[in-house]
Amino acid sequence: MKQEQQPVVIVGGGIIGAMCAYYLNRAGYAVTIVDRGKFGAACSHGNCGYVSPSHVLPLTTPGGIRKALRSMLSSSSPFYIKPRLSLDLWSWLWRFSRRCNQRDMMSAAQTLHTLLQSSKQLYETLISEEGIDCEWETRGIFFVFHSDHEFHEYQKTNDLLVKNFGVGAKPFDGRQLVAAEPALVDGLGGAWLYECDAHLRPDKLMSQLQSLLQQRGVKVIENCEVTGFDVEQGQARSVQTAQGPIQGSRFVVASGALTPFLNQHLGCRIPIQPGKGYSITMPRTATCPSYPMIFEEHRVAITPMKSTFRIGSTMEFAGYDSSINQRRLAILKSAAKIYLRETPLDQVTETWYGWRPMTWDSKPFIDRAPAMNNTWIAAGHNMLGLSLGTVTGKLITELISGDQPHLDVRPLSVSRI
Repeated sequence: MKQEQQPVVIVGGGIIGAMCAYYLNRAGYAVTIVDRGKFGAACSHGNCGYVSPSHVLPLTTPGGIRKALRSMLSSSSPFYIKPRLSLDLWSWLWRFSRRCNQRDMMSAAQTLHTLLQSSKQLYETLISEEGIDCEWETRGIFFVFHSDHEFHEYQKTNDLLVKNFGVGAKPFDGRQLVAAEPALVDGLGGAWLYECDAHLRPDKLMSQLQSLLQQRGVKVIENCEVTGFDVEQGQARSVQTAQGPIQGSRFVVASGALTPFLNQHLGCRIPIQPGKGYSITMPRTATCPSYPMIFEEHRVAITPMKSTFRIGSTMEFAGYDSSINQRRLAILKSAAKIYLRETPLDQVTETWYGWRPMTWDSKPFIDRAPAMNNTWIAAGHNMLGLSLGTVTGKLITELISGDQPHLDVRPLSVSRI
């Protein structure tokens, strides 16, 4: 059977599902994307748009669990866990805690490094070859420090990244930083510029991808929730939806933080917790920063895109809560006022949240589902979904096609659960 006669159904229309569809379509498969909402409208819509090879280190750093547990004591913490009785949450935290050591941190970092390097290169090729207009810029990202002490302390982290991964940053002391980025206030400790990083406008990327995919015959079905699979002799025959079954010969589950709702069908318990992130979008002004920046001590990020300006980040473990917590937005606004000379907070055009698919070892799952030999899982990308979109799509296509993956996928296996 020719590949163009083999229909692939992708569950999830975010950046991961879209990139899987792109590479599968290029390989000759007939692709259908099914999403419970609008294409690209969930976690892929309002994030900060970073494609960042510098983000090598996982959350599972030595001492990471202490920080996580302390965050439960303050709802104003950038990393907040809402106290509640949840077996899944406490099991996740227990497994997370066991990986907060140097060995596991470096193991996860090595996996993330190879994925990030490949993904950045694939983005450059995709944007160039397809003419994707998503406000792609390669200025790098400043890691900004409020205190002089923390700025100098970061030298150890930068040295570790250079030694082990060849990823290094250029230091700027306080005066050099303001000269390079006049939008910042005087008196900051300094910053480290990772010139390897890029950024884009995520909603424009998703809009461009949707147009491109549909022009090439990919079918996009919106507002259609997948509730399960019809399975015969260990193979999925169709996905079950409220609109009826959708048949396929291959299936990809790329449903992000919602993936655990399909666990009983997949034959494994994908350990994802929804880590809610927030953003505030405003129009650009004459004093808008030139560089994307992460205010490290406050864990807040800003992205000056060509057509807009965004403040984002924070992490809230509150389950599948769909409300917007005004305290989380206040954290973003407060940090912006501390670091920036001027911020148009009275001109907000959008406030947004998205559920990041957080795993306890900071690595995604890219593997075949145990219960169905023609179904693959591409989920659990933590805070790097956009950064890892292209490499995930390419790896899934290689696995489905039976080709040798261009990267080692063993660390991404469901067998590690």
